[in-house]
Amino acid sequence: MIEIKMPRMGESIIEATITKWLKNIGDNISEDEPIAEIATDKVDSEIPSPASGKLIKQLFKEGDVAAVDSVIAIIESDLGAEDKADLSKVAEAKVSKINDKDAFNEIEEIKSESTSEIAIPSTDKHGRFYSPLVRSIAKQENISNSELENIPGTGAENRLTKSDIINYLKKISEKPAAISEKQIDIKPQPSPTNVFVGKDDEIIEMDRMRRLIASHMIASEATSVHITMFAEADVTNIVNWREKNKNILLKRENEKLTYTPIFIEAVAKALKDFPMINVSVDGNRIILRKNINIGVAAALPNGNLIVPVIKNADHKNLLGITKELNDLATRSRENQLKPYEIQGGTFTITNIGTFGSIMGTPIINQPEVAILGVGVIKKRPVVIETPDGDTIGIRQMMYLSLSCDHRVVDGALGGMFLQRIVENLENFNTKQTI
Repeated sequence: MIEIKMPRMGESIIEATITKWLKNIGDNISEDEPIAEIATDKVDSEIPSPASGKLIKQLFKEGDVAAVDSVIAIIESDLGAEDKADLSKVAEAKVSKINDKDAFNEIEEIKSESTSEIAIPSTDKHGRFYSPLVRSIAKQENISNSELENIPGTGAENRLTKSDIINYLKKISEKPAAISEKQIDIKPQPSPTNVFVGKDDEIIEMDRMRRLIASHMIASEATSVHITMFAEADVTNIVNWREKNKNILLKRENEKLTYTPIFIEAVAKALKDFPMINVSVDGNRIILRKNINIGVAAALPNGNLIVPVIKNADHKNLLGITKELNDLATRSRENQLKPYEIQGGTFTITNIGTFGSIMGTPIINQPEVAILGVGVIKKRPVVIETPDGDTIGIRQMMYLSLSCDHRVVDGALGGMFLQRIVENLENFNTKQTI
């Protein structure tokens, strides 16, 4: 028997709704064949089967909400006895019941022929080696390649050991095993005053995504002490450079050139200069993030929001960011994003200028500690300082708003970080090609 678990889809996501069972009890299933459709406030996805076999039990109904890592179904596997035993040992070792780092000592290394089916490579893009056992546990627990890369290793040369992955699973599993619609209130609290409803008024129930977004926003305000600071930037040079290059890029690469990749590049550089913005808070601990992963809030056709993430943004050039962002934006609108593409963010940008707003006070995307709002770019008369004296000219100006978690980001740090973003934008290299 092999247990199918609700996969983890990001640090702020603790449950998902089973919207549709694609397989019924008694159906035969091939490895990697989708068995159910699931949805969160951020992304809709499918759950694939880890092995071939027969579906013998469904533990949740359509419409039920299940916590991440909870068992939602059981299949009778077609694996050979030896492979089935190996997978069963991993599945039966419930992370929530692990009391010490040696809980998996009884699990032996899986033979190379059985690991050939595991999608996780033996060496990641940074050269870190993963043993067959580590890859087996990662596959069974639905840990993506990108998530695996972010787990600190205690072995030689940062190698990820059996204990490292078990401790990681133990930490993230310290949540309820299962949650139903009746057990969790995903609705915002009712108004403290009676709301009058007239006879001609229409009552519209929030959809599932909107209710979850509302719940997460309330939780963010309750978690972080929000402060917001503002700055303005002269982006005339950026506007002129984009006008010269957007048609060239569209013709050569069939890629649209927007301002957002430039904002991402400027923020990534600033985060390298001010790493204490690229952190999360865990109780009394500050977690300094190794990677700079920038999420970009995008509006969906139904009016809801989703935040795809540009991973390792500081390691990518402007063309690379542009292509990846365009791809993510397209698939966001088509509801085709994968769970790993919306997880792991360390900082978020929201472009409120897309809708004509000049500035705003964005709410922090937990568990991050800051979010940048970029307003609309507009021509304004401004004072220009020159060696011959001040003059007034028409410039392309925009406002930036940075909301920070005042528990760890003071005004000085937030102000310097915001000013560095402004400097990066105003000193944009207009001689570069894309």
